[in-house]
Formats: sequence, C-alpha cells, structure tokens
Amino acid sequence: MDKPPVETPERRAFYEKIDKQNMTALWTVMSGLVTPEPKSDCRPVGWRFDEIRSAMIEAGGLITAKEAERRVLILENPGLRGQSKTTTSLYAGVQLVLPGEVAPAHRHAQSALRFVLEGSGAYTAVSGEKTVMRPGDFVITPQMAWHDHGNETDAPMFWLDGLDIPLVQFLDASFAEGLGEDCQEITRETGQSYAEFGHNLMPVDAPRGGNVSPIFNYPYEEARATLETMKRGQPHDPCHGWKLRYTNPLDGGWAMPTIGTFIQLLPAGATTPYRATDATVFTCVEGRGKSRIGDEEIAWGPKDIFVVPAWWPVVHEAAEEAVLFSFSDRPVQEKLGLWRERRGNV
Repeated sequence: MDKPPVETPERRAFYEKIDKQNMTALWTVMSGLVTPEPKSDCRPVGWRFDEIRSAMIEAGGLITAKEAERRVLILENPGLRGQSKTTTSLYAGVQLVLPGEVAPAHRHAQSALRFVLEGSGAYTAVSGEKTVMRPGDFVITPQMAWHDHGNETDAPMFWLDGLDIPLVQFLDASFAEGLGEDCQEITRETGQSYAEFGHNLMPVDAPRGGNVSPIFNYPYEEARATLETMKRGQPHDPCHGWKLRYTNPLDGGWAMPTIGTFIQLLPAGATTPYRATDATVFTCVEGRGKSRIGDEEIAWGPKDIFVVPAWWPVVHEAAEEAVLFSFSDRPVQEKLGLWRERRGNV
C-alpha cells in the first residue's frame, strides 16, 4: 500500500473530531494494516540450553512446582518483550520438574505440546492415562484435558512447552480451572492410546475424524527410525533435508488443531534458502550447526532453541548430520487459506 495521504490542517481537525466519537479514517492507517508482505515485531533469536538449564535449577531452589503450578521460564521474543510471546501467535517455555515433585492437575482452553529435552522416566498424565517421557518424545495436551506432571526418578526433567496462548488470548477464548488435587485419577493403562491408535490400527468404533490426535505421546525413537528409512530411500529436499509432520491417525491431518509439529533430518552442509508465513520455533535434537535468518546467524547444538519469524529467509547449515524438531501455527494458516512459502533466492 502507498503512504497515507498528506495531512492538512482541515484533515487534522476532522481526524480530531471523529476521534472523540471513537472513529478513525481508514486511509490514515491503511498502509500499516494491509502490508505488502508479513510484518511484525517478532525477531530471530536463540537460547542456549546450558543457560536455560542453569536459570531453571536456580528457580528450582526458589519455588516448588506445586507453588508455581508450572515452573516454567518463558522464552520471550526480544521484539515482543512483556507479552509472553515467542512468536506473534505462539508461546514457548522450558519446564522443570524435580525428583519427587508433581505439577498439579489443571486444564485450559489452550492446546499444549511438550518436547522432552533432558531426563527420562518422569510422566505426564492426560485424561486418565499416564505416559512415560523420554528425550525427543513429542507429547500433546489437548484443549480442556486434565493433565498433571510428576517426576518419580532421581534426576530433574526438562522439556520444551509450546502453547497457542497468544492466539487464544487474541480470540478472547481462554478458560482454565484446577482440579483441586495434585494428581488426576488414572483410569487407563500406560501406553494404551498409542497401542490403540499408533500402529495403523484403531478401535472399530473410533470416530473417523477429530481436531486432535488420540495419540498423546509420539516416541522419538520411532520418528528417528522413520527419518533414517527416508534417508536411505530418497534424496533429501534441498530446503528441509528429510522432514516429517506429526499427524492425527483419525484423519491424516495435523496432530493438533492450532499447532503444526515437525521433525527433520539435515545432512551436513547448507540448505537452500526458504521462507514461509508461519513463524517457527526450532529445537536441536542431535548434531550442531547454525541458521542464517535474514542477516542474522544463530548457532545451535543439542537442546538449544531458536526462532525463525514469518517470511524471514532461513538457511540451515549443519556442521554434521543433525535433527531438528519444530512447531508453528501452520494448521491455522492453512485452514484460513493464508499459508504461503517461497523456495530459493526469489
């Protein structure tokens, strides 16, 4: 859009008059509302896990998981400070549950994912079923599902939280409540959801659709094995390497209604430049490398986290074979017909 029309004394007087009536002239703000390309204050940024871990251990000595309800350090985007946002539409944080602790049961309208960074053997309970969490596992907490976390091991557990908090907040659709108990009643066997839906089988009377996957723990070992099979069987994509999206077995769609989740294997070397409208949060699972995002460069290694804002060109350069997990708001954009990508230097 072109720049706003020139302001004259008569026009300024008119704007001041209608301002008192809670009105604004569209032509004075059009260029900022309808932009030629995506434009926001979201910035490329990275966090080193060793620094996050150190701060979280310090927090563990200051407040319990029960008192905090969720002991999480929010990863705030530097262009969006004070808003609890990691991208314009998504929230990310790192959660710590120490040995013997329970993060009490609650539920909320926001969809949540967990991606395990460190520790093995703690659990998340969702809707009456426990799942054991191991590094690299992707765990879903659906909207308004009761969930609590516990650590019965002798080591701290750290995981990346991703939620659609900014999106739900924008829509004014937030609801939340506590159960009033530390732990919900367990009514299903551990691993039952994956047993029923995770092997190209499902109960005969299961619904044929649904906005969230009935599987709530996607094990890393299986995703990693699939990436290896792809690597042996087909050439890599120049922008993504070998990349998978997590799906809902009921309909083949996204595993979550508002958050798309992905895992990819990068060969050593640089990818072709790529940009898309879905700002994306990445975490490194294996390997080391760096990502050039516009004119900025972010180095990463295992468990480090970084953000690629919407429509910023990115080139990933793996120093060695690497695995990245990522999430974005692509399902929402696709549903609304807004998602767009561009490959190469165009």
